[in-house]
Amino acid sequence: MFEPTVYKERRARLKQLLRGGVILLQGNNDVPMNYPANPYTFRQDSTFLYFTGVNTTGFALIMDLDTGEDSLYGYDLEVDDIIWMGELPGLKEWARVAGIQHTWPYNQLSTDLQSIQHSNRKIHFLNPYRSDLKIELSGMLGIDIDDLEQRASAELIKGIVALRSIKEDREIAEMEAALHTTKHIYLRVIKNTLPGVKEQILTGIAEGIAIENGGHLAYPAIISRDGEILHNHHHHHTLKDGDLVLADIGAEGPSGYASDITRTFPVSCCFSERQRAIYQIVLDAEMSCIEMLRPGITYLSVHLHAATIITEGLKELGIMRGDTDAAVKAGAHALFFPHGLGHMIGLDVHDMENLGEDYVGYSDSVQRSSQFGTAYLRLGRELEPGFVLTVEPGIYFIPALIDLWKKENKHSGFINYEMVDQWRSFGGVRIEDNVLITEDGHRVLGPAIPKTIEEIEALKTPPGRIS
Repeated sequence: MFEPTVYKERRARLKQLLRGGVILLQGNNDVPMNYPANPYTFRQDSTFLYFTGVNTTGFALIMDLDTGEDSLYGYDLEVDDIIWMGELPGLKEWARVAGIQHTWPYNQLSTDLQSIQHSNRKIHFLNPYRSDLKIELSGMLGIDIDDLEQRASAELIKGIVALRSIKEDREIAEMEAALHTTKHIYLRVIKNTLPGVKEQILTGIAEGIAIENGGHLAYPAIISRDGEILHNHHHHHTLKDGDLVLADIGAEGPSGYASDITRTFPVSCCFSERQRAIYQIVLDAEMSCIEMLRPGITYLSVHLHAATIITEGLKELGIMRGDTDAAVKAGAHALFFPHGLGHMIGLDVHDMENLGEDYVGYSDSVQRSSQFGTAYLRLGRELEPGFVLTVEPGIYFIPALIDLWKKENKHSGFINYEMVDQWRSFGGVRIEDNVLITEDGHRVLGPAIPKTIEEIEALKTPPGRIS
């Protein structure tokens, strides 16, 4: 948590971006795993956390745009709560954290919102992403659940995106702290990636280190020899010589700020010739794209630059053919690079995605493509100083997608399907770093995490587990 003045200033800036009425922000509640007294680990809503610093269940905030007053609604613990959970901050203590003077019991929130409605004042709210909050909001405002998304305040969404997109120095420091933990995770995971080791062991190492450092993982870890499955959360394989492991892991610090790093590495002591060839293409694309980053450039153009490098590299291997620019324009590269180059990152690993990807990643001048592959680009807009984003190109051989395109004879002028069939069991390679856009360029955040072929192989030789 930051100083109370930080949250007061953030709320003041938000109020300047909206016109009359009130802003309602809901905090998250506990979510039961299998019965009410056994909840999942609590994670506060990131927007609520950004504007209040309140990191506990059962709170809401009303900001009055006309009077300038902020009111925090929440619960004080009763004796039964203290018996089970111990002495914890109450409503007044959390209000001091947030820099808020006015507090009210949570059960008064619905009455106050109805009073605001009866006075014909606008209530700016967000469309909740959790079902319990949808039900609660629907009941408090008398709006059908299916209409909440349409009735959510675009003015509020745009204001929040404008503020949260530009990272403060204190936020960047928190993200770099999370990246230090992530480096520790990768050094341990890569060293322990050996023949006979189960993927689940590596996943346990990653989660354990994140918890050791006072946080959690920012998202479920991807650690798999099946690297062609983009969001693969299965960890059941036993690794063997010759396997290639794709790991996408990011620690989240105690403050909630995320990191998001991907590395790909061999189970054996060295990359095979084929693994080395694909890996180097992806590394060249990633490093070249990072060098392009600066204010004013569109991330869509950087994405297409990555597609161009990947296409050129696959042409050298005989996997693709024809004119590179024409192939990229047609979208032929998406057989091997079917996702976007990256996304914003901050309090959320996909920052503010719950508010709507297009609000976050696109603008009036840069619209989302409808082309397969490029359509999955979460961030396409012009870059600004203070943005923090991921750069994560990849090459994948996805048998189901290969079979579909081959059956349709899709882009056969650019794809050598006979050669592709010789690579169909390869898997995938992705390499990812987190980058800050500065006033005159960029800076890769955090400590350097090994990613060149030589650096990865140095960690693997001599093989052996480290504690």
